[in-house]
Amino acid sequence: MSASAYAYQDQRVVVTGAGGGIGAALAHRFAAEGATVVVNDLDAAKADSVAGAIAATGARAIAVPGDASAVVGEAREALGGTVDVYCANAGLASGGDAFADEAVWEAAWDTNVMAHVRAARALLPGWLERGSGRFVSTVSAAGLLTMIGAAPYSVTKHGALAFAEWLSLTYRHRGVQVHAICPQGVRTDMLTASGSAGELVLAPTAIEPETVAEALFDGMEKGRFLILPHPEVADFYAARATDPDRWLRGMNRLQRTWEGS
Repeated sequence: MSASAYAYQDQRVVVTGAGGGIGAALAHRFAAEGATVVVNDLDAAKADSVAGAIAATGARAIAVPGDASAVVGEAREALGGTVDVYCANAGLASGGDAFADEAVWEAAWDTNVMAHVRAARALLPGWLERGSGRFVSTVSAAGLLTMIGAAPYSVTKHGALAFAEWLSLTYRHRGVQVHAICPQGVRTDMLTASGSAGELVLAPTAIEPETVAEALFDGMEKGRFLILPHPEVADFYAARATDPDRWLRGMNRLQRTWEGS
C-alpha cells in the first residue's frame, strides 16, 4: 500500500467501465489501498474477471455488470448502502465528423455526459447530507484540447469536463471532492480502435493504464481537480487558451497530415 492507503481503507468505491483498461487499473488500485470496489461493466464476463482477479489478491471486489447510467442503486446495495467514491470511467470513443449519424451523437452524449449526470443525481443527496463524497470523472485530453477525426467524442468529452467543473465549483465547500482525469493516449482497446488518427496523435506518447491510476492517486492526495497523466497537456491547454487561432492553425496542419496519410 502507498502512503495514501489510510485514506481509502474501508472506503466503498464504484468504478464504471472497469472490465479493462483504465477502469480495471483504477479498480485494482483502489482495492489494493484497502477499499471495497464495485466493478461495473456492460460486459458481465469482463466485470466478473476483474472482480475475480482482485479477490484473488485478498482484496475486496464485487462485480455489478450493467449500464453505467443505472448502476448506482445496485452498487449502493452491494456495498451496504453507501458509496464513498464514484469513478465515472465508462466512455464511448465515437469517431466521425459533423455528418456522423444522429444515433452516434446520441450514444456518445448519453455515455460520456449523461451517465455522469445521472450518477451525480443519485449520489449527491447522500453526500451533501453527510458532508463528504468523491466523484472521479475520466474525461480525456480531448476534453481540454480536441481530437482530430472524432467530433462526437471530442464534443462530449468537453461536456464531461464542464460537468465535472460545475460539480466542483458548486459543492466543494460542502465536502464533495471532484477530479477530472485527462490523459492523452493510453494503451487500451480504445486506443487500438481509434485507428490511424490515434496512431498519429496518441500512440507515440501512450502510457499504461496503471500510470493513469498512479496519477489519480497522486492528484487526490494533493487535492487537485485536474489530473494530467501526460504533464505536457498543461502546456498545450495553456497555448490553446492564450492564442486559440494559432492553436487551431496547428491542429488544422495535423488534420491535413492525417488526411494525407
